[in-house]
Amino acid sequence: MKVGEVCLFTKDVIQLSNFYKSLLNIDNGSDDSIHQFIISEETTLTVCYDETERKENSQNICLAFTVEDIDFQYERLKALGIKILQPPTVRPWGATNMSFLDPDNNLIVFRYFPKE
Repeated sequence: MKVGEVCLFTKDVIQLSNFYKSLLNIDNGSDDSIHQFIISEETTLTVCYDETERKENSQNICLAFTVEDIDFQYERLKALGIKILQPPTVRPWGATNMSFLDPDNNLIVFRYFPKE
């Protein structure tokens, strides 16, 4: 079994989609304001307008992306103007993680696992 899709509900599909397209360095060729697929390898990240009123940061979700070079990503995100909540930090289990928020205040973690 594979995870086929993760969907983020939002009031601003364009803003959130553009954030993730920039973050993932993907151009899906879409400017749809209701629904966008952002495909990364085998999994699809979908951003969808669902007309539901939500309080700030009520999604209770964390998206984690495994990266090859955490220091490069840290500098890239800072250059994009993304506020980093936690800079690259080695965790007790050996991974190096950093965290930040997307425009809808969903928590995002970039993680790096050292090669054995």
